[in-house]
Amino acid sequence: MPVSGWIEVSEKYCKGCDLCTHACPQNVMSLDLARLTPKGYHPVHLHAEGCTGCAVCAVVCPEAALTVFRGEKIMAGV
Repeated sequence: MPVSGWIEVSEKYCKGCDLCTHACPQNVMSLDLARLTPKGYHPVHLHAEGCTGCAVCAVVCPEAALTVFRGEKIMAGV
């Protein structure tokens, strides 16, 4: 079973700088052009499956807006 992960983005801090999307070795991140944060930026999101939770995105984020998790995501109420 391949390693899987996911990110949580703090829209309070994400400024849509795009550094994390370019650093992602799996190329599964992009800016969400359909949404804006309260400060008017397009936040980053996972646009495809394949995140391994490597945390490279979080390391390069100048605003510390990303929290990376590795493992199986547990859905509440499922």
